Amino acid sequence: MKAVGGMAAASLPRADVLVKATSKARFCESGCVKCAPVSLALRSDNGSSSCQRSECSPSPLSSNAAFSSFTLPRKSKSRGKGLASAATVAILMEERGSSESSQLLESFRDVIPMLEYQSTLSQRPAVEQDLEQVDQDQLWMKMREEARWDSIKEPALASYLYSTILSHRSLERSLAFHLGNKLSSSTLLSTQLFSLLNDTFMEDASIRRAIRDDIEAVKERDPACVSYSHCLLNFKGFLACQAHRVAHRLWNQGRHSLALAIQSRVSEFFHVDIHPAAKIGSGVLFDHATGLVVGETATIGNNVSILHHVTLGGTGAVGGDRHPKIQDGVLIGAGAIILGNITIGAGAKIGAGSIVLIDVPPHTTAVGNPARLVGGKQKPAKLKEIPGETMDHTSFIKGWSDYVI
Repeated sequence: MKAVGGMAAASLPRADVLVKATSKARFCESGCVKCAPVSLALRSDNGSSSCQRSECSPSPLSSNAAFSSFTLPRKSKSRGKGLASAATVAILMEERGSSESSQLLESFRDVIPMLEYQSTLSQRPAVEQDLEQVDQDQLWMKMREEARWDSIKEPALASYLYSTILSHRSLERSLAFHLGNKLSSSTLLSTQLFSLLNDTFMEDASIRRAIRDDIEAVKERDPACVSYSHCLLNFKGFLACQAHRVAHRLWNQGRHSLALAIQSRVSEFFHVDIHPAAKIGSGVLFDHATGLVVGETATIGNNVSILHHVTLGGTGAVGGDRHPKIQDGVLIGAGAIILGNITIGAGAKIGAGSIVLIDVPPHTTAVGNPARLVGGKQKPAKLKEIPGETMDHTSFIKGWSDYVI
């Protein structure tokens, strides 16, 4: 008797019996757009039926070819079909509340995405070139894998994840679709925004690189980010930054009205206000981002991390170039206010709640209201690491404050 996922195969109920026993399936068996990709795992090996819902449309996941053509290295096709049956049982057991379902389902985490991929290849040979291009983008493939698994573990999100991530052939299209839906209004349609965003992404290679650098930055620096797909879907700091990149390119092209319209929608929806003329580098983390304000002539370098309620503003006394210049690797704590045409040197750290009105030297720490340098102005303490990457907010306390609890 062969064991499957830690359970004896003979002890598992037959997949076709479980399918018949389910009085009301939560997903159709044909793998329609609304039900994919979870329905792939719900189908048995023998035959397939059409979706009974008129609103469902065909999906590349609806083919049963995956189960007949799927093979694992050094294993026979029958073994692959046996895994498909076991995966079916695992999903149905979870649907019925089995206590053993989680352990069994976990053992098929890698199998089900492979089944879906094989099905896609058999159904859509005309797009093999597109699939090869997708394979070259390892970050995007990782995000798709995460989305597939999340859709299996959380069936309520299956349609959302399919329409937002799994139905798109590139990260750029997925991001454009997601942002377009979020920033749309009754007079600014999501379809218009999707075309604008996607075209801008595809026309500018530097934006495409910056998108990926930003995702990596969020995943590496924010312990609350559990996956790359989570960053794409749920981190408004990341989304606001990418919308700004589009608005900035439009601004540089002289399309000021459209750029300002996007800025306005970002401000309304994400509560992040970045002027389209502001310049932002790559590998940037806007953590939480609520209340972030960046003025027109401000610049933000590479690998910078900024928390919520930070203001990079002007003094109100002059026009022209009047906003801060944040160099590479800077960390700015929550609630910090930096005003005027001043420079925050590379690798510097600005403590939370600080008010900075003069230049801060590179690799130093400025804290307080008004901010002063840790170690003193004459011999400030030098930082050995890059705070924008380490996210260390409190290491300066012992050398700066005699505050004792």
